[in-house]
Formats: sequence, structure tokens, C-alpha cells
Amino acid sequence: MRAYLGIDIGASKSHALVADGAGRVLGLGRGGSGNYEDVGWAGFRETLAQITDEALAAAGLQPEDIAAAGLGVAGYDWPSEAPPMLEAIGQLGLAGPVVLVNDALIALLAGASEGWGVAVVAGTSANCWGRDRDGRLGRMIGYGSRVAEYAGAVELVERAVQEVARAWTRRGPPTRLAEAFLALTGAEDEAALFEGLTLGRLSIPPAAAPRVFEVAAGGDAVARRVVHWAGQELGGLALGVIRQLDLAALPVEVVLAGSLFGAGRPLIAPLEEVVRSEAPRAHFTRLAAPPVVGGVLLGMERAGLDYKGVRDRLLASKWVP
Repeated sequence: MRAYLGIDIGASKSHALVADGAGRVLGLGRGGSGNYEDVGWAGFRETLAQITDEALAAAGLQPEDIAAAGLGVAGYDWPSEAPPMLEAIGQLGLAGPVVLVNDALIALLAGASEGWGVAVVAGTSANCWGRDRDGRLGRMIGYGSRVAEYAGAVELVERAVQEVARAWTRRGPPTRLAEAFLALTGAEDEAALFEGLTLGRLSIPPAAAPRVFEVAAGGDAVARRVVHWAGQELGGLALGVIRQLDLAALPVEVVLAGSLFGAGRPLIAPLEEVVRSEAPRAHFTRLAAPPVVGGVLLGMERAGLDYKGVRDRLLASKWVP
């Protein structure tokens, strides 16, 4: 049997998926974070091996049964990072060729109906990659706010905290974000909140992003402005890649992947507006499938298999996490 392996190494969770050439899912492996920037190289190797072994065992297959594999790895941004990743992949003993890409690209393959376009990923952090019909790649730097690439949950929450600070110091209008953050941290008042934050006794993590969306949904003008800003910035990432690949005149598919897009139209509408300002034929797809499906498709592509009829079957599988 010719089987194909897809792997998604993420910042919070990781998956491995084995399927045959007809798109029947044979096995699934699940794990936690494998981003080497968070868990180190030992953690990367451990997560990679654990999810692969689990998926192969569920499929009743051996590594030598894998015809090709596609891996999307969070934190893989530069060629210099490839050698230790490829070394770890080599230890899996896979028989077929392997393709290693940034995890945004497997999200693109999982979500784009024609296999090309742009994927905007917004979870804890944000990133954006794309490819054109000829396989040419466009990308962001992947270095977050340090290179003005916004806005995942980290930057969204940071911006919301800044607005609370502006309100408390009378540089900006009042906002109910203050009440939300006081409740979250247990601080008595804003003075105690900022004392705790600046001295390191308190923190407001990226997981607080849903609180910002809740306050915005309740009508708070400041919170709504923060969410709108985040959507515009995400749209800017997509537009940058569209410009790199000369896709503005085409019906480019923009795939929206990641937990932050659960906020819905308040975040997505300003993103669409920014993109359509230069790419009026763009259309948008909220990724419903797990990105690991794109890893399987990438492996099939590497093996020369036409997967267009396979994608729908993979997406419909009850095995898909």
C-alpha cells in the first residue's frame, strides 16, 4: 500500500495524519507543542516522534510504508533552521521523500480549493504565506511585533492593555476593558493592575483575547477599535503577500486559519476591506479543516499524485481531528 503522511507541528498542538492515495484516513496521532522556539530541539524531536509513531501504529504501517510526507512546522522561517529539523525527520525512518515548509503553507493547501492563494494564520501569533499557480512563494518574516507584523492574540491583548493604560492616565477614553482585566487578574483597581504588570507580579496572557472580543461585542468603542485594528493589520499581511506574488488582479483565495478568527465579522470584515482595496476579486475561506490535511496533500504533491479529487474525501473523514 502506498501511504502518505502529513505532519503539523504547532505552537499549542501537533498532529500527524496517514492516508492512502484515495484519501482514506488510516491513522492519526495527536500531541502538544512542538515549536522548537518554545520547547527546544529536544521537545521538537519528542513531539515529532510521538505523533508519527501514534499515527503509524493506528494505521498498522511501518515508516518504510510511507511513499511521501509533507510537514508544516511552526517556527520554521529560514533555511538555516532546516538542518536540525531534517535530522529529526530522518530519524523517523521514512522511506519516501519529505517536504518541509512553514505551517502556514499546509493551512493554505488544506483550505484553498485550487492549491494556491494566501493563508493568514492568527492564533497566539500571526503569520502569512502564499504561493501562486507556478509554486512561487510569498511570505512574511515571522517575527511578530518586532517587525511590525500584527496581530495574533499576543499583539491584540497587548494593544488592549495599552488602551486601558491610556484610559487610566487620561490620555484616552474610558473603556470596559479595564473591568475585564481587573476581573482576570484579581487586581483591586487600575493602579494595582499596572503596578503588578510593570513589576512582573501580574500578567495578562494571549489567552485573554476572547475577553477583548466579548467587551467589543458588548459595544465598548475602545475594544471595538482594537479588534478593528487587528483585522486591518491581518489584512495588511495578506496584501503584502498578494503584492509579492502579483496576485492582485486574480481571483485569489485567502484562507483564514487559527483560533482568533472565531471572533467572526468584527475581525474578518476589516481584513477583507484591506485586501479588496487592491485585490477586488479576492475571496475568503475560513479554514474548517485541520492544517495537517494540507501536510498529507503536500506529500501527495511531492510524490506526483494529483490530489484534487482526494482533498474532499480527506476533509470529510471522521478521523480528521
